[in-house]
Amino acid sequence: MTAHDIRPATPGSPSGPLRAAPASQRVLAQARFEVGTLLRNGEQLLVSLVIPAMVLVGLRATSSPSLGSGERIDLAVPGVLALSVISSAFTSQAIATGFDRRYGVLRYLGVTPLGRSGLISAKVLATLTVLAIQVVVLGALGLALGWRPSLVGVLPALVFVVVGTWAFVALALLVGGTLRAEAVLALANLLWVLFLTVGGVVVPRTQLPDVLAGPAAFLPSAALGDGLRAAFVDGALNGPAFLVVLGWAGAASLLAARLFTFDD
Repeated sequence: MTAHDIRPATPGSPSGPLRAAPASQRVLAQARFEVGTLLRNGEQLLVSLVIPAMVLVGLRATSSPSLGSGERIDLAVPGVLALSVISSAFTSQAIATGFDRRYGVLRYLGVTPLGRSGLISAKVLATLTVLAIQVVVLGALGLALGWRPSLVGVLPALVFVVVGTWAFVALALLVGGTLRAEAVLALANLLWVLFLTVGGVVVPRTQLPDVLAGPAAFLPSAALGDGLRAAFVDGALNGPAFLVVLGWAGAASLLAARLFTFDD
């Protein structure tokens, strides 16, 4: 080795072997990337924000379908907020995951220090960030339309939003991590439509036909809608609905952890 082979250290250059950043920094960095991707995607913004806003305005301007007894706008806003959770946590994440698998993005991420658990944590954190934006926008729109929520119910509502996000992100990873991209696209959009129309989200399950109202009580969509309505209208925590959402979250997480693959 000669003097020309010795290079002086420069500020910021590594003095030893490269090491991975701490786990929290890896998750936050991936979450920032996921948020940017979600906010730049026009189709996902349409499903996550524009359509729920249009649904809210439509429900306020009409008297059909029936939402039950009480102020119509007070019943409509919680249902639309539940729809926004499903849109961001399930539909958008399932489609993004399915196509990330197809193009090999997840395969490369799977062998990085981020790992599977870090990727899932980043997706949940990114979804909660986008949901915070949705809640602010849709909540402001609801207030402008005359919504008067129970302040006592804010905490129970937050509990349902967090657990509901967990449940639907887990379902998104289960669908997006096991099926081919085309199948994920079709199934995610089909389920979104079914949740909206007969899933007890915007229209309470008590207003559905009897043949649908009973089974709907065990759907995560209806439980999330019921929970948010109970929180914002009555200021209460709906225990049975919470257990349904929590059960779906746990079951979907276990299945996703077992069946999820990084390759399409």
